[in-house]
Amino acid sequence: MKKEVLFMSNGHGEDLNASLILQKLQKIAPNISITAMPLVGEGNAYCSLGLPLIGQPKNLPSGGIFYMNPLTLLKDLSAGLIGLTLYQIRTLLKCCSRYSLIVAVGDIFPITMAYISNRPFVAFLVSTSSFYEGKLNLPWLTRWCLRSPRCLAIFTRDAFTAEDLQQQGFKKAYFSGYPIMDILTPTGKNLHLDDNIPTIALLPGSRLPEAINNLELLLKVSEYTANLEPVQFRVALVESIQEEDLKQLAKNLGWQYQSGGILVKQKQNNTIEVECYYGAFSDIINSCNIAIGMAGTAVEQVVGLGKPVIQLPGKGPQFTYAFAEAQMRLLGMSVKTIGKSYKNSHVFSEAAQTIKTILKDKDYLEKCQKNGEERVGRAGGSLNIAQAIAQLL
Repeated sequence: MKKEVLFMSNGHGEDLNASLILQKLQKIAPNISITAMPLVGEGNAYCSLGLPLIGQPKNLPSGGIFYMNPLTLLKDLSAGLIGLTLYQIRTLLKCCSRYSLIVAVGDIFPITMAYISNRPFVAFLVSTSSFYEGKLNLPWLTRWCLRSPRCLAIFTRDAFTAEDLQQQGFKKAYFSGYPIMDILTPTGKNLHLDDNIPTIALLPGSRLPEAINNLELLLKVSEYTANLEPVQFRVALVESIQEEDLKQLAKNLGWQYQSGGILVKQKQNNTIEVECYYGAFSDIINSCNIAIGMAGTAVEQVVGLGKPVIQLPGKGPQFTYAFAEAQMRLLGMSVKTIGKSYKNSHVFSEAAQTIKTILKDKDYLEKCQKNGEERVGRAGGSLNIAQAIAQLL
């Protein structure tokens, strides 16, 4: 009898991790049937693989990150959060009996859903780490679910968290690697880089319209930085940011847009060029010396490669000061957040000065290499977790 597995996740980064694991699972156990249930957002990572989905994929204003700002929770409620959640529960209970195993990727929400299904499940705690506070204080409901005999394994995003959970009595906790580090092989795209000057990656994020607002702030930092040092800027864009968005942004900021995704600013005797690329994220972050990031998963990946990241607090809903501060606790010395509000014009010049200092600090750059390995880990997590799931089945 063919076994069926359900992957549940609650967010962009969670969907990505889940999709990477299930692709490896499909290769090593092709007789297993896989279904996905994105609890937050539209599940684009699953859709791109052509997987069958259950539930009702839907984008909400917060993108699932309302704990950073209670106001966004109110927006989610008015957009139908309660009705959507009840529908997802009913859908799960209606069809869960056919699944041999449920893989919950995320935090309390997918883990609780997996628990109420009354099916065996494994949990991958993507959204939490002992690095945040020094010790993991899971919500009581999460702890209850993870102590269930039906919870067969708990995978963590770093070794420190697995050790902490083991000490707390969760003997099924393991660190098998972080899947997002498995997709960073450069594609070979020509970024037209000058090998003699430092490269700065600009990472505005993936959610619209927030990513456009973030890119506006990143361009302001670029202006200040280019006046201090000879550097080159490369922007990693997602497909949802279109050429018209770039043209409008350039117009609003007094830049010029040139075909091929090039943004230009004439400033006295200095010409600043910022080149934007689609489908070149891995190429850009592997080539850069430092990144200015206003994203979640992308910043983790840069740190995992052993590189420093400068963060600016944005307008949100995701990338606010609260989110940036949490990322610093999670990722350690590799990440520096400049200021507490984008409304303070000094953050742009301060960020530029910090970048100049970091590029000349060889000792700090070497420490970032070691820190990235400790906080994020090396590649191989997708296959390791998939093999563990196959063995459990």
